[in-house]
Amino acid sequence: MVIIYFILWLILNGRADTEVVAAGIIIAFALNYFMTRVARIQFAVITPFNLIKLLPGLLLYAAVLVREIIKANFAIIKLVLAHDIDVEPCIVRIKTKLKSRTARVAFANSITLTPGTISVNLSGNDLLVHALNHDFAHGLYNSTFERLLSE
Repeated sequence: MVIIYFILWLILNGRADTEVVAAGIIIAFALNYFMTRVARIQFAVITPFNLIKLLPGLLLYAAVLVREIIKANFAIIKLVLAHDIDVEPCIVRIKTKLKSRTARVAFANSITLTPGTISVNLSGNDLLVHALNHDFAHGLYNSTFERLLSE
């Protein structure tokens, strides 16, 4: 992870002077120490074989996410341009069947990225979502996101 932090530092900084490289090395090690010791976040080792195996699923998920974002944007545009705005905000609780915390967080983030819905709280398998109206909330049950993440 130190190498990834260092490369990210160089990319975001935009130059590779002696001072920038030295500061990047120090910051990369400090960030790695903080993430593993203080925040207690452990990163899984991704081998090239695992990445190749996961790539088709990740690409499919990204395509579905983009499609759902576009569909939700059109629904929001239709709602905004309507003469009488029919907005009935609601908060719904979804009990997800996803087993891993990473999958549940990805599910919550996908919901938040989709216009008209915001993930408010994720506690265990319970996800609290604010939706702009009941139609948006209805689409959250048996979601394509959840199905793809469970696979």
